[in-house]
Amino acid sequence: MRMWMVPPSRMCRKHLLGEHVETHMIAACLRLGNSLQGYVAKGLIETERLEQRHAALATEIERRGYNHKSPLTVPSGVRREGRVSVAESVRELSRRCPECRKLLREAVTP
Repeated sequence: MRMWMVPPSRMCRKHLLGEHVETHMIAACLRLGNSLQGYVAKGLIETERLEQRHAALATEIERRGYNHKSPLTVPSGVRREGRVSVAESVRELSRRCPECRKLLREAVTP
């Protein structure tokens, strides 16, 4: 599971929808009381920003004309932890995905 935390408009369809699914997986783990410490320790998720990230992803999903019908439910009292390096996420997405690399480059090219 991973939260990329890059602007959703700069992600390809596969990574946009994939991260959206993973926000729901993270929320399910929180509801079930499963440990996410490995993901937190590796800088892969931010539980504090889970709801905001889901909202940003859902907005982009709808902007692209895809259907979004899955509200996110995060239990109250969840420990807020984790930090994702956006710079590292940009590097990793650019390395992994030619479509994301193109969209990310467009973001910095005047």
